[in-house]
Amino acid sequence: MAGRFYPAKKDDLLANIRDCFNHPIGPGLPKRIGSDRMISAAIAPHAGYMASGMNAAHTYKRIAEDGLPDAYIVIGPDHVGVPFEAVMCDEDFMTPLGPCKIHEEIAAKLKRTIPCNCGAHRYEHSIEVQIPFLQFIDKDPKIVPIIMGDQSKSTAERLAHAIKEACKGRDVIVIASSDMSHYIPKEDAERLNTMVLRKIEEMDVDGMYSVIESKKISVCGFGPMATAIFESEPSRVEILKYSDSWDSLRYDVMSVVGYLSAVMCR
Repeated sequence: MAGRFYPAKKDDLLANIRDCFNHPIGPGLPKRIGSDRMISAAIAPHAGYMASGMNAAHTYKRIAEDGLPDAYIVIGPDHVGVPFEAVMCDEDFMTPLGPCKIHEEIAAKLKRTIPCNCGAHRYEHSIEVQIPFLQFIDKDPKIVPIIMGDQSKSTAERLAHAIKEACKGRDVIVIASSDMSHYIPKEDAERLNTMVLRKIEEMDVDGMYSVIESKKISVCGFGPMATAIFESEPSRVEILKYSDSWDSLRYDVMSVVGYLSAVMCR
């Protein structure tokens, strides 16, 4: 996705990420690398950086200032039609900032229960766009990427259990990659997405599924978000930023995509 969702040259990409943090709707650059380690999971959007990068920056600033984990389990929804309920990859990701390595120990354990097919990840953007942000805040991030082809609650529960078992003894952050409603008027997007945000904040997975299904809200990563809640069992969810493509691009107020950044804390 380099050259499409984000710049293909290292210096341009670094400048773009800094601009996302410093954008008027961004959070500002991280002030420090913390050591509290209260964050166990997070939500970040996955559109092109010009549209959603300044929203995603809120999540990555909070992660940096809270403290860096051993590994990041990055879960994205399937946009290309993978033939798996869930599928991981055990090969390093390459971005203009260099290779982002797989956490080999966690990946080896996870492969016992989750299919591994790196070809299935080749054209999926929802995970890849998170990686440069991780590389920006963490000099040597280790990841395990997982695509959810089936976003049902039952798959989310099974995947959360598999991740929890594979990560025993390790300090990890689960990153759920998701955009909110797609291509509807801004006013409708704010109303519908607020319903979903409320359920996420309440850690009410059943309620989240119910409102998305009953209101036909086009959230694309509800499975990863449910998995993050199930796996991390947070004591609270902190909504950091809601915005949409009109806020960032000022293009077509009648057809916006919504974006959410949030963290889940122990």
